[in-house]
Amino acid sequence: MKTRVLFLIIILSLLVGCTAAETGELAFRANGEDFVRQGFVSKDGWAISFDHVYVNLSDITAYQTDPPYDPHSEVAIEGQAQTGLDGAHLVDLAEGGADAEPLLIGAVADAPAGQFNALSWRTVPAADGVAAGSSLVMVGTAVSDSQIIPFTIAIPTSYEYWCGDYVGDARKGILAADGAADVELTFHFDHIFGDADTPADDDLNVTAPGFAPFAAVANGGELNVTLADLQAQMEPAAYQMFVDILPSLGHVGEGHCHSQ
Repeated sequence: MKTRVLFLIIILSLLVGCTAAETGELAFRANGEDFVRQGFVSKDGWAISFDHVYVNLSDITAYQTDPPYDPHSEVAIEGQAQTGLDGAHLVDLAEGGADAEPLLIGAVADAPAGQFNALSWRTVPAADGVAAGSSLVMVGTAVSDSQIIPFTIAIPTSYEYWCGDYVGDARKGILAADGAADVELTFHFDHIFGDADTPADDDLNVTAPGFAPFAAVANGGELNVTLADLQAQMEPAAYQMFVDILPSLGHVGEGHCHSQ
């Protein structure tokens, strides 16, 4: 009997060991899409291009959830397995060429195999460096007819995002044992400025301030402002639209996130 029990213990230990060994590499990427890399025309006719879009990211975590997480439920993610990146990571979404791959934030070499179908992260003020004191800094140029406005817009506010499965042309986050997969933190900057290629009555453009309210507070042909500056100088309704839309920047591909 003792021999049989010992044999069973050994078999169970081996099975547990095999399960624990079922890991792979999970990469975390950030993507500002073509709006950041290639530029676009705002809903009110300003051609916008970005030199830098700094986002400071923290608490980046991927989850395996069953049932799949619904971001519209506005409840916290509870995953059967999870993995993530330690510390804060400052990324420049405009880095690279017009057709560059999404930016690598970091990777976990021993992530548990399975389907990572939920993702969460925070944007937090950077402690130092080019984005010190800000969670988001947009640097670029806006052009309308003969008017050219270089701009820097710095946002100190922290936001937290709870997101479901990636929505796009191909599935992401499916990690096989000894394989590699990636998940993506996506940011939609047309939510701020609108998109001339989208109908004017589309919700995207209805809720976007556009660039004209920012141009109206430019000083000497330049715009270099913080959120506090915009609150003091921008037309109140436009400022409120801006504040209201900022939490909606985070997505997973085209998939929405709950933000707070």
